[in-house]
This record gives sequence, C-alpha cells and structure tokens, in this order.
Amino acid sequence: MGKDNEGEEKKYGDPAKFDPEFKGPIENRSCTDIICCLLFIIFIAGFLAVGILAWVHGDPKLLLYPTDSQGNLCGNGNYASKPNLHFFNLLDCAGFASVLDGCPTPQVCVATCPTEYWAYAIETAKMGLGQEPDWSKFICVEGVNVGSGAGLTAAQIEQYVKDQKCAAYTVPSKAYGGRCIPSLVETIATTVLTTSADDIPLVDSAGNNVTNSKISAGTAALALILSAQEVVQEIFTDMVSSWYLILGGLGAAMVVSFIYIVIMRWIAGVMVWFTIFAVIVLNIFGIYYCYTQYVALENVSGADSSIYDVGFTTNLSTYTKLQDTWLGIGIALSVILLIILLILIFLRNRIRIAIALIKESSRAVSNIMSTLFFPLIPWILQLILFAYWGAVALFLASSGQAQYEVQDYNTTNTSTASNMTGQSCTPTTFDTNAVSDSVQCAFVKYGATSLYYQNLFYLQIFNLFGLFWVMNFIVALGQCTLAGAFASYYWAFTKPKDIPTFPLTASFGRSLRYHLGSLAFGSFIIAVVQIIRVMLEYIDHKLKDSENRAAKFLLKCLKCCFWCLEKLLKFLNKNAYIMIAIYGKNFCVSAKKAFFLIMRNILRVAAVTSVTVFLMFLGKLVVTGIIGTLSFYFFTGKIVFAAEYVPNLKYYMVPIIVVVIGAYMVAACFFSVYNMAVDTLFLCFLEDLERNDGSPEKPYYMSKELMSILGKKNRKEGEKEKKGCCGCC
Repeated sequence: MGKDNEGEEKKYGDPAKFDPEFKGPIENRSCTDIICCLLFIIFIAGFLAVGILAWVHGDPKLLLYPTDSQGNLCGNGNYASKPNLHFFNLLDCAGFASVLDGCPTPQVCVATCPTEYWAYAIETAKMGLGQEPDWSKFICVEGVNVGSGAGLTAAQIEQYVKDQKCAAYTVPSKAYGGRCIPSLVETIATTVLTTSADDIPLVDSAGNNVTNSKISAGTAALALILSAQEVVQEIFTDMVSSWYLILGGLGAAMVVSFIYIVIMRWIAGVMVWFTIFAVIVLNIFGIYYCYTQYVALENVSGADSSIYDVGFTTNLSTYTKLQDTWLGIGIALSVILLIILLILIFLRNRIRIAIALIKESSRAVSNIMSTLFFPLIPWILQLILFAYWGAVALFLASSGQAQYEVQDYNTTNTSTASNMTGQSCTPTTFDTNAVSDSVQCAFVKYGATSLYYQNLFYLQIFNLFGLFWVMNFIVALGQCTLAGAFASYYWAFTKPKDIPTFPLTASFGRSLRYHLGSLAFGSFIIAVVQIIRVMLEYIDHKLKDSENRAAKFLLKCLKCCFWCLEKLLKFLNKNAYIMIAIYGKNFCVSAKKAFFLIMRNILRVAAVTSVTVFLMFLGKLVVTGIIGTLSFYFFTGKIVFAAEYVPNLKYYMVPIIVVVIGAYMVAACFFSVYNMAVDTLFLCFLEDLERNDGSPEKPYYMSKELMSILGKKNRKEGEKEKKGCCGCC
C-alpha cells in the first residue's frame, strides 16, 4: 500500500483493531446523550400539553358544520333540523373558497335546499290579485316573521328583500358539504330572469343589476368543483363496493412478500436473477400490451386526437381510447427497460457480492424470524402518532372564537349607519332598529381574540414539528433494534449455535434503556431539516404569483439542497444507529465511526450498496407487478371463473390503483427489514475485514461464500496466508 493510500486511510481514522473480547453487540454499556433524552422528554410533555389545550379550546364541529350569518351551526344543537346553509345572493361570493369561509351576503340555515326557480315578485303579484302567497317559499333571517297571519303588505315584503332580510329569489340547489349550491350554475341567469318580473331587484352587493355573463363568471369556479366532487363521490362508491376485494389484494401482497423472502433463504441467487428476469419480462409485456392497444385504435374515430386537445376530463376512460396515451406509456416502459439493461451490463461483476450479502441477510432473517413481524410495532406507533397529530391539528384549527362585524346590505343607504360597516359587534347587544333596518351584526369568521388564539399558527408549527421529530424517533428506534439483532447474528462465530437467545428482544431493550437520547438526537436533526423544507414550500406557495425570477430560482435551489441534505442525513443516521446498536456509544461518536468506516471503503460501499438497493427495489417491483397484474385482470373481468365476483364499478382503475399502491407499501415494509439486514451485515463485514486476518487468533466471521469472493479464508494452525487478488471487490 502506497504512502498516499496510507495518508487517505489516516485522514478517515485508524482501521478497527482486533479485540479478543469482542463477540458482538456490547452488553455492558451506559446511557448515552442524557441531555438530549431529557430535552426529548420535556418536548413530549409540551407536545401532549398542546394537545390538551387544543382539546379544551377547540371544537371540530365548527369545521364540520356550516355557520350562518348569526353564528348558528346548521345541523347542530337547536338547528339540528336545519343542516343546510342557504346564500341569499351567491354572486357576492368571489369564488368557491368564499362559499366555504363566508361571503358578504346573508346566510341562513334551512331544512332543505330550494328545489325550484322562484322569485318574491311572483308572490307579491299574487297579493295584487287578491290571492294568498306561498309563504313556505320565503327564506328569511331569524327574527323576521313572514307567514300567514303576519299581516304583511307587498311593499313591506319588498322592503325586507331590499334590506336583504329575505331572499329575493331561489334556484334549484343541491347540498354540497352542507351548503346549498345551484344545480345548473351555467343557466341560473336565463331561467331566473325569465320567471321573474321586470322589477325584480336582482342586484349584487354593489347595487348593480345582474346579467347572464356575470352569473356565468361568478359561478364558473363552482362548475369545476361540483364536477370534481361528483367524481369523488363515484370513486368513493367504487371503494365501498370493492373494499373487501382491496383488502384481499393487500393480503395477497403480504403472502407473496412473505413467500418471496422465505424462498430467498435457500435460493437467494436464483431469486435475484429471477427478479431481474421478471422485471424485464413485465416491462416487455407492458410494451407489447401498449403496442397492441395502439394498433387496435388505428382505425377508431377520434383515437388519433392529442391528449392536449382532449384536455382535462373527469371521464378517465377517455384517455384509454387515445393512441397518444398508449404511445406515451410504451415509450416510458421502453426507457425503463433500457436503463435496467445498462445497469445490469455495467454492474454485472458486483452482483455476485450483492447476492452473497442478500444470502447472508436471508439466513439472518430466517434465524431471527421475529424481525419480519417487528415492523408492525413501529407501524402501529406511527399510526397512533399520525392520528394524534391529525386530531390536535383539527382541534387547533377549530379553536378560533366567532367574530362578528357590522354589515350594511343596503348599499343605497346614505345614512350614518354605513360608516359602521366593518366594525366589531356583539349580536346579543347590537340594536338593529336603533341604527338601520338594513344593518346587521353578522358572523364573519372564527378568528383570534386572545393570546392563545393569536398564537394558533405557531402552535400548529410546533405540532407539525412534533410529528416530524417523534415519527423519525420511531423510525430510529426500529432501525437500532433491528441492527442490534442482525449484528448479534453476524458476530456469532458458529451459526446458529452462538446466536444469543431472543436477540431482537434484547436489542429492543438495550435501545430503550440506554439510547433514547442518541435516537432523539439523530431524529431531531432530520426533523429540523424537514420543517425547513415545509417552510420553503410555504414560501414558494406565497411567491407563486411573484414576477421575481431570481427569488424563484434561489428558492428552487434551496428546496433541492435541503432535499439532498435530508437524504444524506438519513443515510448517515442509519449507519450511526447501527454503530450505536453494536458498541453503545453516543450519537456523535457512532456517526463519526460509521462515516470513517464508510469513507475508508467508499468504492466498495458505493458499488455494493447501489446494487443491493437496486435488487431490493426490483424485488418490491416484482411483488407489486404480480399483484397489480392479477388485480387488473380480476377487476376488468378477464378472469372468467371470478368474473361473477367483480362488482359494477364506474372507474375500475380506482381499486386497481389502490391495490397497487398498497401492495408496494406492504412489500416495502417487508423489504425494509431486508435492507436493514444488508446494511448492518455490510458494516459488520467491513469491520470484520479490518479487525481480523483469517489466522487462528483472528478468524473471519463472514460466510465462506463472501470469503471465497474476496479470495480469503480462515487458516488452520500453522497454515500460511496465500497472497491473492482481493482488490477486485
């Protein structure tokens, strides 16, 4: 070894020294990073305290039920029989967001949304003919008595409408999210103006007459929302109809993943090559299927249209009838196939090492079968954490207090009452008659009125940071536990005889008892980077309409840099947790030791790790591809004997997509154990090469297959070491 190489090794610390007492994860260890542990416990207490505050002050009903102009919750309490919110003049709402958040027009709770076109002038015309009006069609604010026996004249009714205490007209509406939205938003103007008399005051909040074009413009956004909501409802119906089949598909994914991993115990090499072959075959099949669909659509009318010409449509089957769709998918699959083939050609000499590591990992998993089911514990903990975070976020979002402002709905009023518009008021003490009939103390929004409510935004940030920190802590705990178990396997000289009893349980106990602080420290670093990324996304959202290109470019660079930083830190933390599990040192020492060990073997780490990660990824794709293909043929009714069990679906691709995504997540959960086994055994393997030389005093702990690939072996007493080529690995 030359001086330059020696200098490089010294730069990254001294290689691990032989220790005759070292037999695997050290049992005699002490607590690490105690200060971080205490800070984490304090943070958890604060995290729970925020949840208690949110529970005390929040009320999710404020978000679930719409609120009328007088602050009443439609469909709740005294208004349980009136679950829908009716808007007097929907044109005053700038867009659909204002429909949800409140807009400057009177809003009242009603039992059912209007089902027909109606205008008050029709009823006043009846009064002029001596007929009784249909009082049930009038929609007025609370406190206004309009009905049989009220003794109202046509002039009084018209004044109520001008003061916007009663609605001037209604159109057929449907309840969406508890709010009455016109059913035919594009034809409201024509129909209403046709059924109304010439003197019907259809005006907006500025006193301008309503026209067809204005109504169409004011409700155009609603058309897209309603269309999307209809699609969501149909998708939800399909999900309800096929939920048991989706669960069956996820169960099948678990079975296939488990069988795949168990088989790897004996024929890892065959399975790896089968995985590569299967992915290539699935890609070729996909390309062939796209080609057949493309050819089948050649003579179909309209199939040669461009996707851009079709544009966005909620009828997803439209895209499957276009040649461009299948051409694009076929090209994408061809590019993926080419990339896979190039990777296999240039990294074929490293696949043997990767196979040997995977075989060793298979043996480790099969000797410690409990590791396959251990991810259920972190998964359940993460599920509980996510549910808690979501509940706290919901209660915080509903913690605002009702705010009321003076609103003068009669814009032609020139009295001093208009000067009060926008001022805060209290409904119980506000005297409408003392000011003007057209002035009301109306509900505006739920907002901040005290110190607690003024800091809700920061509490939400704290809650989100708590989600990131605790989520990463759970991941760290799972990684450290698995690393300790697999390290116990590797450093057992005679396997499985020397493997400790219950290695997974012992490793879990050590992680909880001694290393909570170290795990909290590592997860805190990741959480900080993640919260910064969220802030950058928030800033990017605020600046999306900005014309400053330099600021946009800088922001995109920052987002990219922090994304890379997060990936790098996760890689370093994972290896640090492995060292913590083995040696029991604090986070910084373990991270430094892992980093130096990797840098001393950087070429080998880069090659072998990339190959094993790639092969594991292919394994997940095979499981996902098998389940996805079966689900596609099942839900499209192409499996004859099972066709009778397929429900009638509007979008058959919905359950297929859900099954495919779920299958990948299930496979990722199983293969995450394998990834941890490979990473742990690989670091142990590198240390084994530094600690030992194959002599009787310093025997290698690695498998014979790995030793043969490296050109090494454990020598017997008196046998001299043979010099050979081992640099190829």
